Amino acid sequence: MGFDIKRFQGDVDEELICPICSGVLEDPLQAPACEHAFCRACITEWISRQPTCPVDRQAVTASQLRPVPRILRNLLSRLCTSCDNAPHGCNAVLKLDSLASHLVECEYNPKRLMPCEAGCGLVIPKDELAEHNCVRELRALITTQQGKLTDYQQELTEQRLIINEHKRELALLKEFMRAMRVSNPTMRALADQMEREEVVRWANSLSRARVTRWGGMISTPDDVLQMMIKRSLSESGCPPHIIDDLMENCHERRWPPGLSSLETRQNNRRLYEKYICKRVPGKQAVLVLQCDNMHVDEHMMVEPGLVMIFAHGIE
Repeated sequence: MGFDIKRFQGDVDEELICPICSGVLEDPLQAPACEHAFCRACITEWISRQPTCPVDRQAVTASQLRPVPRILRNLLSRLCTSCDNAPHGCNAVLKLDSLASHLVECEYNPKRLMPCEAGCGLVIPKDELAEHNCVRELRALITTQQGKLTDYQQELTEQRLIINEHKRELALLKEFMRAMRVSNPTMRALADQMEREEVVRWANSLSRARVTRWGGMISTPDDVLQMMIKRSLSESGCPPHIIDDLMENCHERRWPPGLSSLETRQNNRRLYEKYICKRVPGKQAVLVLQCDNMHVDEHMMVEPGLVMIFAHGIE
């Protein structure tokens, strides 16, 4: 519905009047052929009952309606009107294009959101403050939140069941693949290729890391530190078939010849600075995966890769 014409100062051009509601056009649209303009709400309701122009009865559908020309919108925006809250005491007179922003802040707006000053902290419409009861509203809020929490918990339980079922199916599939790998060379090659691709996808999901202090490397991490790193790898989606090998390769006893001792590491500094490193999420540790480091010499790499843990110096 359009704006009440009595709210406006001075005469309003008839081109700015909606033929349906006889109010000043609000959010106007026009028919494409005859170019008659109407309030959006008015013409939408009209066309839902009869798909014709209300003025000249030419056929028109909702999809054919178009925004009015800019000149018409400019004429509307310059009209001066009283505030919607004039009956509540607001004496402001403003241009139509400023009305919406004024209503948000108008102190006479009965629906203006106000914080409760009694202590509950809720924000409620101004005209409801007088009847507002903190205890009642907080109880209602708690009841609503408890209902939502119950729904979320139920959904979470259902999702866990689905995930567990998918894990069971995946385990069965992997078991089948292992059996086929033993008995069928073609399946063995296919399974190997799938595992390699799984490692590559995981590697691509990790962010690059830069080692700024190679001297901070911990070459003989203890069991507790290794367990923390293993948990982080698992949470990052590390393929299960390589996680144990990677963790074995986090200690210098399993490192390649070029890293097997402090002396060789010092001598080969320029070589391992060429490593492409991936960050172990949330830890001062990096992964040097074989799939990322095909350019590295054989004596500097082992399958499926290395885990290097640092006391500091990872970016």
